[in-house]
Amino acid sequence: MKQDIYQRITDSIVAQLEQGVRPWIKPWNAEHAAGRIVRPLRGNGQPYKGINVLALWASALEQGFSAPIWMTFKQAQELGGHVRKCERGSLVVYASTLTCTEENPSTGEEEERDIPFMKGYTVFNVEQIEGLPAQYHALAAPVLDPVQRIERADAFFARTGLDIRHGGNRAYYAGSADYVQMPPFEAFQDAESYYATLAHESTHATRHPSRLDRDFGRKQWGDEGYAMEELVAELGAAFLCADLDIAAEPREDHAAYIASWLEVLKSDKRAVFTAAAHAQRAADFLIGLQGDGAVGQAA
Repeated sequence: MKQDIYQRITDSIVAQLEQGVRPWIKPWNAEHAAGRIVRPLRGNGQPYKGINVLALWASALEQGFSAPIWMTFKQAQELGGHVRKCERGSLVVYASTLTCTEENPSTGEEEERDIPFMKGYTVFNVEQIEGLPAQYHALAAPVLDPVQRIERADAFFARTGLDIRHGGNRAYYAGSADYVQMPPFEAFQDAESYYATLAHESTHATRHPSRLDRDFGRKQWGDEGYAMEELVAELGAAFLCADLDIAAEPREDHAAYIASWLEVLKSDKRAVFTAAAHAQRAADFLIGLQGDGAVGQAA
């Protein structure tokens, strides 16, 4: 029997987690002109969202691609290119509905009902395609010495309006009092570690009832609800960091979560789809607070 879409993508992510690799942590490099750190892009430059971000990041990591651009066989042909023989494509998905007619047992009348389902199709990385216009393979210009603080990230988090406090040596979101606690900026090994951590805790903050009111029924550390919320925060932070061109370096204190994520993903093939959807909503919510300063890639 042909393996279903949910299972294929879940198995791919589980396989990398079992090797201790989180496919949403730096599945890119600085070589491509499309962006040092970026969400996977369609051939027209539009970013993928949700589960497709994870699926293509995982595929890029597995196959060693540096280019973030993907397109279908037909799209490559329309641009004058062709996929090299024996290249293996990558799966992306989209939601669709099937309309069926059923008899209502109460009234005896026929009624139409829409049944949601997931459809998949195949895309190829531009590194698998020959004959494309030069811009699809352009390399990045040399990067100048980085500044210590990242102005665009400071502006982004300031515009969220979250209560962000500094002090101590722990980073966390205090749900009952609704504030984000961060160690001082100087306590981090580099600027990007600070902003990646802030993105993680800010994603947690979107679960507040006044925002997205997200609740997985978590009761204690390590239970399934706790693991799902941490996975949402991990993915939401990865999405935001990609949009802000910030490296989401792995945090040592999150290594312990991999086992709990594996348990959740192995017991429910749709769990990572659910987590990615919630993470996308969280990122979209924070981006929506930016006004005219919204992050361009996530528009």
